Amino acid sequence: MWYHRPAINEELLQSLPNLKVVASSGVGIDHLDLKLISSYGVKVSYTPFAVSTDTADMGMALLLASARRLVEGHEMAVSPDTEYFPADWLGVEVSGATLGILGMGTIGYKVAERAKAFEMKILYHNRNQRKKEEESAVGAVYCKKIDDLLQQSDFVLLAVTLTPQTHKLIGKRELELMKPTATLINISRGLVVDQDALVEALQNKVIKAAALDVTYPEPLPRDHPLLKLKNVIITPHIGSATKKTRWVMMAEMAESIEAGLAGLPVPREVL
Repeated sequence: MWYHRPAINEELLQSLPNLKVVASSGVGIDHLDLKLISSYGVKVSYTPFAVSTDTADMGMALLLASARRLVEGHEMAVSPDTEYFPADWLGVEVSGATLGILGMGTIGYKVAERAKAFEMKILYHNRNQRKKEEESAVGAVYCKKIDDLLQQSDFVLLAVTLTPQTHKLIGKRELELMKPTATLINISRGLVVDQDALVEALQNKVIKAAALDVTYPEPLPRDHPLLKLKNVIITPHIGSATKKTRWVMMAEMAESIEAGLAGLPVPREVL
């Protein structure tokens, strides 16, 4: 499967009685009905570790681009109408700022490693608290309650898996808990955020900005209000989009397929 295609539904499973394994690219599995697939005796694999480094890089890239207003700055620099650069055109500091990471799995932890190099203060919320030595290595402080993280963070980065529990995890209430100077960064899934609430929050300056590698749907309708806001950066779900990583993803998928066809344990099987 690539970009969630083909759809693994009952019609497809019934039409492929000899199917042994579904190899899905990437780390997200929210597009898969695991119970249905398993009921047909089919195994599922994914490529969670192949994408983690590049996706963490993307998270930091979005954070930096939003903080320093790189997209707006580029447009100003190349515009035929620009005659001078205004002295009061300013971004916000990253070094010394507080980064709140929601979801401290492999990707979230790699973001923390990068943020430490920028001398950021790191808070995180996760289903399970990390080991003390892991926290110490990046200087991360665990927040048992999401609300505490939201209220203290200058940048809130989402790196959670999309589940029924994280669907629209960030809504109107959560956005209102954030600082009016805060930026929301999403490198997980679009449905983790209530987009209507986000539009309202950005328009009314409830939060300062958003930087999104994911939306729902993808791409957004061309008249969507998010596309018209100056304080938003949107990229086309390219967290894992480097040549090396895409090659590794393909190689891992092929490895899983070969193992499944040979009746061997499937690497990176989703259980």
